[in-house]
Amino acid sequence: MARKTTAQADNDQIKDQVFSELQALIEESEKLLSDSAALVGEEADSLRAQLGLKLRQARQATSRLGQRAQPVVEATHEYIGGHPWQTVAISAGFGLVVGLLLGRRQ
Repeated sequence: MARKTTAQADNDQIKDQVFSELQALIEESEKLLSDSAALVGEEADSLRAQLGLKLRQARQATSRLGQRAQPVVEATHEYIGGHPWQTVAISAGFGLVVGLLLGRRQ
């Protein structure tokens, strides 16, 4: 049970980090695009180089986060593989709850 809690905490931390890095990338890209509207020549080339650098950094960040997420994914697969009936029961219960909630909306 403690392992599941640790895996969930790691998963939440990874998700938070991914969202914050993607948000930062979006904000920087929007700023660079708004600054590029009036630029031509060397300024435009410089801006394109900066944007390319930011995109490479984003690719590297997502790659690192994917590598950090791998143990969480493996732990989830191991848990599901070791407890197939519990997984089926939880999935069925979740489906029932979602079905009931959707049924009430109509």
